[in-house]
Amino acid sequence: MTQRKSGGWGDSLKTVIYAALIAIFIRTFLYEPFNIPSGSMIPTLLVGDYLFVSKFSYGYSNYSLPLSPNLFSGRIFGSLPQRGDVAVFRLPRDPSIDYIKRIVGLPGDTIQMKAGHLYINDKELPRDPDGTYTAEGDGPPMVLTQYQETMPDGLKHPILKASDDGPLDNTDVYHVPPGYVFGMGDNRDDSLDSRVLDAVGYIPVANLVGHAEIIFFSIDARYPWWEVWEWPFEIRWNRLLQSVH
Repeated sequence: MTQRKSGGWGDSLKTVIYAALIAIFIRTFLYEPFNIPSGSMIPTLLVGDYLFVSKFSYGYSNYSLPLSPNLFSGRIFGSLPQRGDVAVFRLPRDPSIDYIKRIVGLPGDTIQMKAGHLYINDKELPRDPDGTYTAEGDGPPMVLTQYQETMPDGLKHPILKASDDGPLDNTDVYHVPPGYVFGMGDNRDDSLDSRVLDAVGYIPVANLVGHAEIIFFSIDARYPWWEVWEWPFEIRWNRLLQSVH
């Protein structure tokens, strides 16, 4: 009786293919990793944070798929974000670019900034002073005032303000159209967001990629990459596995 030999390059190739298909499935339908390159969401997210975004939270669009093929329009199993969600989306004027902001306005809402305070549907959102915060990673360090802002449904989240008379602290009323949402950065005076209509503007619901869920890695790259002995000290151990809210 002869025995069939197992192993070999054929089995190895099959394993690689299976692993690749599983990875594609997870990235397309479940979770996708993203990293934070700018300080617009400080203090919630820092430059050098790596996080998982749930792809199923808002349903699926062309932007959920690898290479974003134009296979269909709208969203499948779609649902709107909640006010206060931190969401990744494709930039409307250049869908090859990923952005991440906090969703503050839903379809039909009115949004306005008055003297640095956020108004949703003509109601001012409460904000409570919460000390100061030194923002780093997006230029020279800046000492900013931190507040806890409260969304209409009671969700609290931190925001930073340098002043209440900056370029985006007094705006016209924004009317969020049907099929769109409105996003803002938590670092309010250092965020290019929906307040700038010709740069970001209203975000089509179809451009939403997913809901930011958890920080799985974070690094403060203060030293040259070749100084490997400094790597353990650059990892922000206290941020690992923190949920995003």
